[in-house]
Amino acid sequence: MSSRAPTFDVSGLPTTTFGLRNVTGWATVAFMVIEGTTLAIALFVYFYLRKNFTEWPPAPTPPPSLGVPLVSLCVLLAAIVPMWAAGRAAKKLDLAGVRRFMLAGAAISGAAVVLRFLEFQSLNTHWDSNAYGSIVWVLVALHYSLLIVDAVESVVIAALTFSPRMQRKHFSDVEDAGLYQVFLSLSWVPIFATVFIFPRLS
Repeated sequence: MSSRAPTFDVSGLPTTTFGLRNVTGWATVAFMVIEGTTLAIALFVYFYLRKNFTEWPPAPTPPPSLGVPLVSLCVLLAAIVPMWAAGRAAKKLDLAGVRRFMLAGAAISGAAVVLRFLEFQSLNTHWDSNAYGSIVWVLVALHYSLLIVDAVESVVIAALTFSPRMQRKHFSDVEDAGLYQVFLSLSWVPIFATVFIFPRLS
């Protein structure tokens, strides 16, 4: 009897896969679930604290300003367009399209990082002023940390597409970056509404 292990011919399998056929696709989904859960918990804490106050924000704290946050929201939502387009180009293995859209996406992500930094001044409170100040700073800072990491990743991937190290397998990374940008931008919408709009209604 032969004790040799069975062998399989995998030469016909694709060398580049996308979405959940790729391990990194599953990793991206896992990141979104973990980070989305963290943001949801912070939102829950915000509304839990609200129940302990008759005024929100507590006097004499004014509601957050809307100017810069509205511009920031629009920029962050606009980042979806080139990043999603980069993902579509990646599926077609269109390197020129990937380069073009990744550069645009990285530039918009960088602008979003700068605007988010300015948003802290729009909160009109300090992180240590009271429970209200602490939770709004936590909400904005949590998402800001994700925004910074995403902007750095976008720059790195954009640079990689111009590098001799660029390989077919990296096209799936571009698609994952586009998917994550959708999550990052849309997850800010309920936080924006909670931090900047809700105090005007409560």
